[in-house]
Amino acid sequence: MCGIAGTVGLSYSAHITQTMLETMKRRGPDAQGIWSGNECCLLHSRLSIIDPVGGSQPMSLSWQGDTYTIVYNGELYNTQEIRDLLIKLGHKFFGHSDTEVILHAYAQWFENCVEKFNGIFAFGVWEHKRRKLFLARDRMGVKPLFYRKEAGTLVFASEIKTILAHPDVKPRLDAQGAMEILLIGPGRTPGNGIFTGIQELEPGCYGYFAAGKWNWKRYWKLRDREHTETFEETAQYVKYLVSDAIRRQMVSDVPLGTFLSGGLDSSLISSVCAKERAEAGETLLTFSVDYENNDRYFVPGKFQPNSDGEYIQIMQQYLQSNHHWTVLKPEDLVDALEDSTIARDLPGMADVDFSLLLFCRQIRGHVKVALSGECADEIFGGYPWYRDPEVRSLDGFPWAQNTKERIAFLSPELLIKIKPEEYVADKYAQTIASCDILPGTSALERRMKEMVNLNQRWFMQTLLDRKDRMSMYSGLEVRVPFCDYRIAEYMYGVPWEFKDYQGREKGLLRYAMSDFLPQEVLYRKKSPYPKTYDPRYFELVSAKLRDVLSKADSPILQLVNRQALINLLNAEFTWPWYGQLMKVPQTIAYMLQINFWLEHYNIDIL
Repeated sequence: MCGIAGTVGLSYSAHITQTMLETMKRRGPDAQGIWSGNECCLLHSRLSIIDPVGGSQPMSLSWQGDTYTIVYNGELYNTQEIRDLLIKLGHKFFGHSDTEVILHAYAQWFENCVEKFNGIFAFGVWEHKRRKLFLARDRMGVKPLFYRKEAGTLVFASEIKTILAHPDVKPRLDAQGAMEILLIGPGRTPGNGIFTGIQELEPGCYGYFAAGKWNWKRYWKLRDREHTETFEETAQYVKYLVSDAIRRQMVSDVPLGTFLSGGLDSSLISSVCAKERAEAGETLLTFSVDYENNDRYFVPGKFQPNSDGEYIQIMQQYLQSNHHWTVLKPEDLVDALEDSTIARDLPGMADVDFSLLLFCRQIRGHVKVALSGECADEIFGGYPWYRDPEVRSLDGFPWAQNTKERIAFLSPELLIKIKPEEYVADKYAQTIASCDILPGTSALERRMKEMVNLNQRWFMQTLLDRKDRMSMYSGLEVRVPFCDYRIAEYMYGVPWEFKDYQGREKGLLRYAMSDFLPQEVLYRKKSPYPKTYDPRYFELVSAKLRDVLSKADSPILQLVNRQALINLLNAEFTWPWYGQLMKVPQTIAYMLQINFWLEHYNIDIL
């Protein structure tokens, strides 16, 4: 994994390029490179995973009368198949990196190359002769790609901080960006970069920038299909898809491990990996995170019925893995608030961001690559809001049924400029209208497909943002096998009756992969990423919020009602602020992130 950036039509002195590269070092600590021409400058910061010697970037290729230069961030999981096909078409390779394969694939097929890739990627290719820039992003949106176009120029990068490092870009926040932060956040509208003028290329899209104009196209989305397979045939194919995705994503020239929470998804990945490692005579490295005194303070609830510890121990014994624990204190989490905000370039998911950043830092001391279980819940229907008829019948985003409560936080000055309820309702309605659903689909099946689209386009992207930024901040590459687009495509057409087999969340996945897990873990009720229940954490974030409120010039007070923040210190929530875990302490931390973000980035509020 790497950091990429580039400019077309903008100045790029040595000072500017070095300033931009400096913001990319955490994503790519192993090497850096620059290519520049008359109009275009491409930057790359490398984390060496495959072919450390032959995969240096920016990489150029001359082919059939033109020259192409690429900067690429990601991993391709069908590299050999594409390389073999290109060799038959006359291409010659000098290394075994996937970068070289993608570059040759683009020279051969241009924009159609992306339809051949199975992987996670964001890349840019400059065509020297035609003087045009091509940008593309993977189908599921695992790897980020932001850009800003203005007055016939374009700058792009893996992270917003790199775009802001160019002197022609100023950090600004308009009313729409404020609505995203306070009404949608920590999620984002697809394609919205929050900062005024900054956008994100959406998952499954590519675009060309030429002659000062930007044109983009969606090359992939979930398409409905008639499902004709029996339940047993479906389960067998799911077993193949999941196992194949995990095995493909184990490819690495450097040490690799797995996240292990004791839940279904990470345990399945760890089990498949452990079997592969055992066949090679090796032991898998696994990693878990917990909180000091969690056994004392943990409180079971609707969204988190039990803690992870005993299930992690069961899995560690089952796998016979080389296991590593990270144990965090409340003070550790609060200390990570600023770094996690910088890592994401935006306010995030509070202490589940803080803990993941610290966890990844510890993992990076042992491996460069890790596999994680994100995205199974979106694809297989694991979240509570999939299975609660009352919640899924409601209009609006099921993970944030609290628009009225959020509006109470808006400052009077902001409320004058916006129509908050309309903003959220329109975003929801636009997503529902864009769903591809076959005619004649039953009401239940239609709603479940809408739920899949809502979750994949919105909630899943928040989690993928979190995993990419928190891991890459320490130069750790995290892969997410359940995000294989083949699994998403196939499962979208599978009826809910199959997915909900035996009335269990992810029932089909449990049945299909039953050979890989002990019974206690196979049938464990879903429990999300852990958070701390230690009252000390609430005390610490509350004290920090009181400090913010004591300062008349705290920037958050330009966006948020002071009294609402005072009330938050003694509030009780009917619904979490976002997702399953953001209760009052986490919402306080989110407000602290907003305040720090406005200060640190010196944002001009329009």
